[in-house]
Amino acid sequence: MAKKSAGPSFRDIMTSIKKRQFAPVYILMGEEAYYIDQIAKALENYVVDEADRDFNSIVFYGADAEIGKVIGSAQQYPVMSERQIVMLKEAQSMWNAKNQLDKLASYVANPNPHTVMVVTYKGDSISSTSALIKRAKESDAIVFKSDKLKDYQLAGPIVDYCSSKGISIDEKAISLLCDYIGNPLSKLFGEIDKLIVASSSEMKRITPELIEKNIGISKDFNTFELVKSVARKDYPKSMMIVEYFSRNPKQNPGVMVTATLFNFFSKLFIATITKDKGDASLMQELDLKTPYALKDYRNGLRYYNARMALGAIHALREHDAKSKGIGSTQNEYELLKELIFKIFTVS
Repeated sequence: MAKKSAGPSFRDIMTSIKKRQFAPVYILMGEEAYYIDQIAKALENYVVDEADRDFNSIVFYGADAEIGKVIGSAQQYPVMSERQIVMLKEAQSMWNAKNQLDKLASYVANPNPHTVMVVTYKGDSISSTSALIKRAKESDAIVFKSDKLKDYQLAGPIVDYCSSKGISIDEKAISLLCDYIGNPLSKLFGEIDKLIVASSSEMKRITPELIEKNIGISKDFNTFELVKSVARKDYPKSMMIVEYFSRNPKQNPGVMVTATLFNFFSKLFIATITKDKGDASLMQELDLKTPYALKDYRNGLRYYNARMALGAIHALREHDAKSKGIGSTQNEYELLKELIFKIFTVS
């Protein structure tokens, strides 16, 4: 039975499916399509044996689906099989989708015990006040909301995904993937798959060198290294990195660099005014997931006080306005060099 509050996690659902413990109805929704697709794919593979799928696996697509036909198919009995699966994919593409989906509420209240119904709704969520979701939460249906992850939440899924492939990954490699690939997870995990395919079958660990070689992200010249050099007030290295960015603009868009620096100094300011500067306290205050991520803030605390961190934030806001053409006609990388100079000379 589905949990009545937050609902089961992705892992919970996948574990149950692999044990062939199925709910009568699955409503999979949200902005992060990866987990929705993985659950739907697992249900397709496990609910009905491959030999029986011609007659007992029925798929509708939102743009062409009629709710009446979806319900009618779900109410039928499987053909010479224990169960059937009825899937409504891309339900968000239906005309007047949310109102149409509410028509499933009566079926969800009394589902066919020989049918597993699956509804995927991507890019948004169905309101908890809708008739469908209310009825689903009162029944044995599973409602799974797949939220888009924040950048700082990506490390865990990356480690989990690598682990599922039988490999490990360096923390710096995680930072490179987060900084340069990021969301959505399908794209992020696709790059990891490329690394695995491009490497020998004996490869057991993803390193920054492996990423640099196969994805084209420099382990020495990236936003991760820029933050590190700025935190240490290493002006020559910082300017060298910005110069590299100017020669490789596609891989290093100025807006991403600025956002990363703004995030760093915003958190650094919090660190400067936090009374308890122990590792555990700072990690909690800055919402950091690993001690490795704390190193740059430790360096920053050595070279910047609260006033200087605020000055850097002010310089970043000025830079953002200029990069949008307000009061300047310089290109984004010349502006970035000017920004680094201001950060290093703020007092």
